Formats: sequence, C-alpha cells, structure tokens
Amino acid sequence: MHQTLAGFISGAVSGIIMGLISDILFRLHIFKSSLFAVDGSFLFRTLRLKENPPFLYASGLCIHLITSGIFGSIYAVATTLFGFDSLSFLFVCLYIVMLWLSMLFIALPIAGEGFLGKKSGPLTWLEQLFLHAIFCVLYYLCLRVLL
Repeated sequence: MHQTLAGFISGAVSGIIMGLISDILFRLHIFKSSLFAVDGSFLFRTLRLKENPPFLYASGLCIHLITSGIFGSIYAVATTLFGFDSLSFLFVCLYIVMLWLSMLFIALPIAGEGFLGKKSGPLTWLEQLFLHAIFCVLYYLCLRVLL
C-alpha cells in the first residue's frame, strides 16, 4: 500500500476511535468535552448556523475523520521526504506530541475552547494527553499493519 494512503487510513481509524473514546467519556461525565462536539460547534459557529445536536455531532465526526486522516498522511509524507523510518515508534510519538501541543496552543483556542482548552475544564490538557496517547498507539499499530 502506498505510504501516504496508509498514513491517511491509519490516522482516520485512530482519530475516529480517539473521538469515540472522548465522546463516551464525556457522556459518562469523566471528560468535560467531546472532540466531536467541539469540532462540530466550531463548524457551526464559523458558518453562523444554529446548533442542531445530531448535525453538530455528525459534522464533528466528519471533521475529525478528515483532519485525523490528513495529519496521518502528513506524517507518512514527512518521514518519506526526510528519509526517516515511518515505523519508528519514537518518531510516531514525537509527531503525536507535536500534534498534542498544537491542539492545546492553536486548535482549541481557535475552536473557542480557550488557551489549553480551559473553557471545557482545567484538566482538558490532561484529557487531550490521554486521547493523544491512545491515538499514538493506534496510529503506530495501524501503520505496522498497512505498511
């Protein structure tokens, strides 16, 4: 399988599972937010639409699927371009840490969740670390299967 496609599929699969875990833990009142709800709310707010829960979650799931796949592809392309071993767990971990930090300092504030996601709660950074750790392991395992 082509490395870029393997990266996209691995990212998409890992991102959806990450999002489902986030949503389940939110519904169990363990987490303070759901990634699908945050992504969907951002879209609805950006387009100035009235929030509709079923469409909000569906759009959030689609956004999360696409962005996870794209970030998975970026890793695959970057490791190929720079001649790194794409199946190095260390490189995967470093990349996911970079994604986690980007989410805390860029994506969550842009999505309206505030610096480090504090609008959702004071431990959002820790929730995101947990979710990104899951993403990291799943992404690595998917890459190993597909490549």
